[in-house]
Amino acid sequence: MSKVVSVIPAKPIQAIKGLRLQAKKRVCAYCRVSTDTEEQLSSYEAQVTYYEDYIKKRPDWEFAGIYADEGITGTNTKNRVEFKRMIDDCMVGRIDLIITKSISRFARNTLDCLKYVRILKEKGIAVYFEKENIDTLDTKGEVLLTILSSLAQDESRSISENSRWGIVRRFQQGKVRVNHKKFMGYDKDENGELVINEKEAEIVRRVFEEYLKGKSCYKIAEGLETDGILTATGGRKWHESVIKKMLQNEKYAGDALLQKTITVDFLTHKRIINKGHVQQYYVENSHPSIISKETFERAQQEMERRRKLRGVTDENRSRHSNKYAFSGKITCGECGSRFRRIRWGQGEKYKKYVWICRNRDEKGPEGCSMKAVDEEKLKKAFVRMVNKQIKDTDKFISRMLENIEKVFAERANSVDVDAIDKRLDELREEMERLVKLNVKANLDADIYGEEYARITGEMEELRQQRSAFTQAEFKRKDTLARVREIEKMLRGQEIVKEFDEDLFAALVEQIRVKSLVEVVFVLKAGLEVREIL
Repeated sequence: MSKVVSVIPAKPIQAIKGLRLQAKKRVCAYCRVSTDTEEQLSSYEAQVTYYEDYIKKRPDWEFAGIYADEGITGTNTKNRVEFKRMIDDCMVGRIDLIITKSISRFARNTLDCLKYVRILKEKGIAVYFEKENIDTLDTKGEVLLTILSSLAQDESRSISENSRWGIVRRFQQGKVRVNHKKFMGYDKDENGELVINEKEAEIVRRVFEEYLKGKSCYKIAEGLETDGILTATGGRKWHESVIKKMLQNEKYAGDALLQKTITVDFLTHKRIINKGHVQQYYVENSHPSIISKETFERAQQEMERRRKLRGVTDENRSRHSNKYAFSGKITCGECGSRFRRIRWGQGEKYKKYVWICRNRDEKGPEGCSMKAVDEEKLKKAFVRMVNKQIKDTDKFISRMLENIEKVFAERANSVDVDAIDKRLDELREEMERLVKLNVKANLDADIYGEEYARITGEMEELRQQRSAFTQAEFKRKDTLARVREIEKMLRGQEIVKEFDEDLFAALVEQIRVKSLVEVVFVLKAGLEVREIL
């Protein structure tokens, strides 16, 4: 008996999946252009028109709409609203076939592309790529799709790198790009240049002024909220971190540090802080300044001073807060540790706050024998100390000025600035002669290298000495300015009757607890004043 072979026809994928078969296939098209230029938008409109006509001409197809994203990147699907809407419609059974121009229009990310193709395939929905002639329900479809999608991903990487090259070129030319809508104090004119928004600039100046007078970022934010001042984005809530970023932003001084952050993944567009990964560009006087460079530099030094004063490092930074007037300012006279605030007693009647040495709090008497100090006693001690200075302001200010001049005079005498400048000029001339001689006589490489290293080494050492003196002189002037501010404050101050946080912040740099009955107030000009608790 001869063999009989019967052919059992393949079923449509919808039937295999138990889905309802349609008399007509419901077909949609997906279109996308990657930039918002006029030429590309024309291409987008042409695609929409083309696919609508193309689908409606087929008698076996039912037009299910056009889904189109314009003017956005295709390296991931995160912001593609229409794409997501199309996938949602597929999931609820409104579409049987998606037509798109090419893989690069559908997705330039291999993982995204394959992910959505497989999700759709599970639902019996095909994606047809015209340019590559691929039907994803075809048995060859996924293999070809993987290969071609990888090529599209390489193309996306190339575009991303080209775009980055263009941005870096603008950086090298000193061209600054700033999103002024999220940048307090500036607008853009008709030429795209930054111009000062005077109303917002007053807020920026207020932040710097209050910080330099001793207020913490937390207190500045609290004050702005109390006064009903809105943030750059129109919000009512001011965060401590926002104030800190404002104080660290060199753009308020008219300069611009470019490439602070970099993109490390062209697919996810993940950005990280540039800590030396690539070159940065510092553009001086790139736009109008809201504050002076001197004010900005003072704020940076003050920030660094407070950080060191509180013993803050990168590892413990998040644990420190300036929420309370004494936060980060009280140190133990026995072991040198910072004090922290804790609550003692049960119920409102017996509740009180004390400040205790961290070593004592964590390790007990073995860690430190210094006992806790009552917060109210500290406040009263400050009031007494201030009132004594108010009664004899002239003597107090005189002592502060003497202290400043004594400290800085010792430093200044150790550096002969004129001699340094003269020697630097001599070394520059030496360097010039060496380079010219090498060009003419082609000196031995080792001899030239040795001389070059000697000259540059001495110049660098002298520059560091010069810089240290300049910084010390700047600090001296800054400290004198603080004394004048304190003097002005005290002369206009009547006898203090209760603790004033702003006055404390303006005057005191540190409180050193010597014992349960004695503390030392270290004032901002460096003077130390003892007071009994």
